[in-house]
Amino acid sequence: MTSYKLVDFKTLGDERGSLIAIEEGYNAPFEIKRVYYIFDTKKDVERGFHAHINLKQIAIVVKGSCTFVLDSGENREEIKLENPNKGLFIEGLIWREMKDFSSDCVLVVLASEHYDESDYIRDYDKFLKEVENGKN
Repeated sequence: MTSYKLVDFKTLGDERGSLIAIEEGYNAPFEIKRVYYIFDTKKDVERGFHAHINLKQIAIVVKGSCTFVLDSGENREEIKLENPNKGLFIEGLIWREMKDFSSDCVLVVLASEHYDESDYIRDYDKFLKEVENGKN
C-alpha cells in the first residue's frame, strides 16, 4: 500500500502550556522503532530525495515549518508542515523531498523500523521503475 495523509494529534493543556502525546497503536498506527529529528538546516538546503520500500513514518514539525514534496510516481504534491499538532503519515513507495525549512525548524520523525540502508531508493529513475513494477 502506498499512501500519505495528514493526521491530527489532540492538544492537551491549560494556562501552563500545551502537551501532545503520541502513542503507539493509538495515534501512531505502527510500532515505533526509531525516532530522529532534523534541526539547524541551513537556508535553501533541500533534503530527502529518496523513497522507502517498507518503512512507515510520521513527520512532525514541533517548531517552525518546512515543506514536503511527495511523489507517488504519478502525482506530485507539496504539503507544508507548520503546526505541532499535525503529523504527516507516509507509507509505501513515496518519493520524498523536504525544502523551505524555517531557520527555527525542528522536524521530528517517528519510524516503524530501525535504520536500514537497503530499504532506501535514492535514485529517482529506479524509484519510477519500482512503482511501475508494483503495478504489474
